[in-house]
Order: sequence, then C-alpha cells, then structure tokens
Amino acid sequence: MKQYFRHLLVITTIVAIAGYLLFQAPNKKAPDIKLTSIQGQNLNPSALKNQIILVNFWATSCTGCIQEMPELIKLQEKYKNNNFKTIAIAMDYDNPEYIANYVAEKKLPFFIQHDVNGNIAKAFGDVGLTPSTFLINKNGDIIKKYVGVADINEIEKLIEKEIKKSV
Repeated sequence: MKQYFRHLLVITTIVAIAGYLLFQAPNKKAPDIKLTSIQGQNLNPSALKNQIILVNFWATSCTGCIQEMPELIKLQEKYKNNNFKTIAIAMDYDNPEYIANYVAEKKLPFFIQHDVNGNIAKAFGDVGLTPSTFLINKNGDIIKKYVGVADINEIEKLIEKEIKKSV
C-alpha cells in the first residue's frame, strides 16, 4: 500500500509539472509573424512594437470563445487608448463565412485573422484548443497564457501593471 501512494505521489508531481509547463508561458518571446485580416489589412510585427497585445485563438463553433468575446470587446474598448491591441485568430477549421457573419453581427472592434493554413497556431506553440489567449507585453514577451476561457479580471490587472510600467 505504501508503494502505491509513493507511485501516486510521483505521478501527481509529474502531471502537475507538465501542466504548469504546458499552460504557462512566462517571458517567452511572441512569434514575429505578419498577419492579414479577413478584410485584407496587413499587420506587420513592427507595427506592434511598444504595444500590449492580446492574441485570442477562437472558433465560431467554440462555446467558450463565444462566451468570452463580449469581455474581450470590453477590454479592447477600455484600453484602446493605452497602446493595447486585440488580435483574434480564427482557427483553420473554422468556416470563413461563419467568421465573417459573426464579426459583422457582433461588430468586433479588433483585428481578425483567419488562420487558414494553421501557421499562426503553430507559431504560438501548436495551439489546438480554443479559446487560447496570450497576453504580450510591450517588449514582445508572452506574460500570460490561458487555455480555456480567460480570467478577464486577471488580464485587466496585468494590463494595468504593464501600463504603469511605461508611465
């Protein structure tokens, strides 16, 4: 019985460490990628310098994504004058027509990219689960990664902290 608990402790420790490494991305540089919105606008990495960026991987078929989208809209509106930009990356498996309809219906106030070939998801560490959200500071470091519905209150606190750093 003692050996069983020892094995259980080892397995639990390994799972905890793996989970931490999988779901945290402190101070890892964000990928340097060129984006093109569904409206055909280009966004070069140089245009994102000295900005706080929220990158959200989503899909129209994802209930968690649709649930958190109003909160992401509020964040964008609240911090748009503080060098804050939201980039929403629709997953490669999402239907372009569904994306366009949702964006138009909800009047999403941020840059929307359809990751048609999955290269952006790969660049961010093979994102496969939605929603997945990355908060990137003005130095281009990923300071927080969320898999699943993001903690909006925590994101706000991190944004406020980043804004204060630059004042």
